[in-house]
Amino acid sequence: MRVVSLVPSLTEAVAVTVPGALVGATDWCTHPADLDVTRIGGTKNPAVERIAALAPDLVIANEEENREPDLTGLRAVGIEVLVTEVRNVPQALRELGRVLAACGARSRPRWLDEAEAAWAEPKALDRRVTAVVPVWRRPWMVLGRDTFAGDVLARLGVDHLYAAHEERYPKVPLEELRAAAPDLVVLPDEPYRFTSDDGPEAFPGLPCALVGGRHLTWYGPSLAEAPRVLAEALRAARRHPIN
Repeated sequence: MRVVSLVPSLTEAVAVTVPGALVGATDWCTHPADLDVTRIGGTKNPAVERIAALAPDLVIANEEENREPDLTGLRAVGIEVLVTEVRNVPQALRELGRVLAACGARSRPRWLDEAEAAWAEPKALDRRVTAVVPVWRRPWMVLGRDTFAGDVLARLGVDHLYAAHEERYPKVPLEELRAAAPDLVVLPDEPYRFTSDDGPEAFPGLPCALVGGRHLTWYGPSLAEAPRVLAEALRAARRHPIN
């Protein structure tokens, strides 16, 4: 089986479960750190000709991360494309099982069982809190409705204030985000890389939690440790606010 992955979290899942199956991955596929495969461009601009030259049996993609014209182009040259849809944790677990089986996994990996167990009863915050979750600035964008990251946070006791918005990633003026007065501002390090020097200063007086995007937005082996890691970061932000 020769597989090309257009999704960083799926790249990691396949690499650790079916060693040797991957022959290509995007420039943004950073895990495992020692992954040695042909790079085929970004998630939004993969090089179709370079992928075709690898003669893959399967390309794995995601309906949110990848563009339909690119997937159509791959199918047009006779390449099979498996497209995942992940909007919540249970769906992520199911889709991971489907992808790994399609990529030649002979059995269900232990990390997937561990992830399922970890999310069956995640250790949430002591009480539910409200949050805004910026994913970009210039312009400011936040988590809206029907997102995987939003479901992850909800299961940990965090209700983000734009969960009912008509858009999945709405653009919201900074003044409105501040006026919403959430209990917490959650700042992931991807897709925009928020750091202690770039983000918290925009929300004076509001507790800010810096969290790893790999634990908030990736669905792969990191799912097993995500509840613990994220809950620790959220609790720490409540106890020792950056602002």
